[in-house]
Amino acid sequence: MPIRTIPKNYRNVTGIAASSKAGGAAQFESTLERDFLSLLEFSPEVKTIDPQPVKVKWLDASGGQHSYTPDVFVEFIESDGKVPWLCEVKYRSELREKWAELRPKFKAALHFAKEQGWRFKLVTEREIRTPYLANARFLIDFRLPIPDAGFVRDILGHLREINEDTPRDLINAINPDETSQAQLIRVLWHLIATFQIGADLNNPLTMKSRIWSLS
Repeated sequence: MPIRTIPKNYRNVTGIAASSKAGGAAQFESTLERDFLSLLEFSPEVKTIDPQPVKVKWLDASGGQHSYTPDVFVEFIESDGKVPWLCEVKYRSELREKWAELRPKFKAALHFAKEQGWRFKLVTEREIRTPYLANARFLIDFRLPIPDAGFVRDILGHLREINEDTPRDLINAINPDETSQAQLIRVLWHLIATFQIGADLNNPLTMKSRIWSLS
């Protein structure tokens, strides 16, 4: 459960995003934070997401007590070997404008994370607002429902024989019928979204993108 409940904010977009990795839902207090949660939800490396996870306390130079709640805790799958991340999401412009105010918070979070064996990570729009995000937001809706097994076999089997192709050429080769192609392309996006077919998701995904067999 979140340590802090995000209040309504008339300066920023706040809300709740669907997230299976956060137990069904995850709170956000900016569109940038929402986009970061989308990346985490899509990533095959991420095991769980915990928004507003811990309260970090620290003392200022005068002995005054302060507290700060980072945005999200990220745990990775065990086989990946990564230590968990304690993350703060901020626009670069806000970092420049408020660095003197934010620095003590981040320093305290960095120290706290090290004590836990975690990594404190500051994430900005430079890391979030990328072609990968656009691809993730497009593909994630194709993960469910599970498609017809026959279509899956057709696509994987054909791609396995030729090793790589484009979505357009692959679908045309399997079945020239437009009705069947409409079903096949949805299955193809599902297979890319579930990492059963390879694609360069760091570039915009189109019908002309290179895709390849993973088996």
